[in-house]
Amino acid sequence: MDKRIVFEAPVYTLEAAILAASNGVDRLELCADFGEGGTSPSAGLLKVVKAHVAVPVFVMIRPRGGDFVYSRYELQAMREDIRILGRLGADGFVLGVLHPSGAVNETACAALIDAAEGKPCTFHRAFDLIPDKLTALDRIISLGFKRILTSGGSNTVSEGLSVLAEVLTHAGERITVMPGGGLATKNLAPLARTGQLREVHRSCKMLRPSDSVPPDPLVRLSLLDEMERKILTVDPALVRSFREALDDLTRDLS
Repeated sequence: MDKRIVFEAPVYTLEAAILAASNGVDRLELCADFGEGGTSPSAGLLKVVKAHVAVPVFVMIRPRGGDFVYSRYELQAMREDIRILGRLGADGFVLGVLHPSGAVNETACAALIDAAEGKPCTFHRAFDLIPDKLTALDRIISLGFKRILTSGGSNTVSEGLSVLAEVLTHAGERITVMPGGGLATKNLAPLARTGQLREVHRSCKMLRPSDSVPPDPLVRLSLLDEMERKILTVDPALVRSFREALDDLTRDLS
């Protein structure tokens, strides 16, 4: 392995975007709504992020959480988000649409890729819900996606490691398979042995205390207890440490 492994991080706030980009992340996946696993961010957030970071910013295109089966109205909104966010400088898009059966909705995905007007698109972790992953992989490639984000069909990369290795091997050079979802440093070497590990996805997130005066403890504003009066951000030390692990792996395999 003689090329730097690309390190992508999902971020949900301006603070997290700036910290990630300034501490070793190569590309950002900009999202909203951490609790739903990521939805489309605002146009204003993208515009300001682009003004303050030098790395590419890919934008999540997901109108809501819950699943990846969308109505024609939701697909219309997704196409509009792609057009609007593309004009504001999005370097690529992260999306995926499924049929109720779990198969790739090729017609809907093709329309969204067309709206991207040549900007690269990533098929996100909707892939992990697809029963026949190798068939789906071939169809995703034929649609024109440039990469797939996956944890191997499990909750974490550690749990899905064997499936991930199979997907990486099946993909070969045809598309980039980007492991992500609970990715740990210990997972890197086994994945690299496939010879196809080119990019990885890890949040390196942390919650910091709010700077505001503590409110009435009986008043709650967050649906997630662990996020009450906390700010979701990125741990710079963890970003740097993971970047070092990636660079060490590259040297070891050269």
